[in-house]
Amino acid sequence: MSEFFIQNGGIILRLVVALLLGALIGGERFLVHKEAGTKTHALVAMGSALFVIISEILTQKYAGVSSLDPSKIASQIIVGVGFLGAGTIIMHGGRLTGLTTAGGLWVTAGIGTAAGFGLLTLATISAVLVLIVLIGLNFFERPIREKWEKEENGGPRNGNG
Repeated sequence: MSEFFIQNGGIILRLVVALLLGALIGGERFLVHKEAGTKTHALVAMGSALFVIISEILTQKYAGVSSLDPSKIASQIIVGVGFLGAGTIIMHGGRLTGLTTAGGLWVTAGIGTAAGFGLLTLATISAVLVLIVLIGLNFFERPIREKWEKEENGGPRNGNG
């Protein structure tokens, strides 16, 4: 059993880092009650890493075959995750929702892709920056959002001051 981990330690590490970073971002989304939360983001990141690792293994296995380009697998992650993201974007009345969730899924796939290629520092830095955007910018947006909602519900803009 320990031989398995020795032989596959790099792959396991890449998958676990992708899974944990995706879960970290998804945890923030869960805490603010968004559609795609911890499990979704963790799976998207790990799935992206998995497809990259498959690409690398197939590239090594079929190195002499000129008509095969397994690296194209990694490039299709963007398309697949874009499809998932599109499903989260919904129009409620005149208000569009789900754009941040879609963007979060897309960047989480990028983080998983980086982890899959073994770029663990890049994946970690990216996850930290995503969390800064999701958590940090909320502190600036919240007062503005509350003011707009107050005005829409009979605040000063409607003369009910």
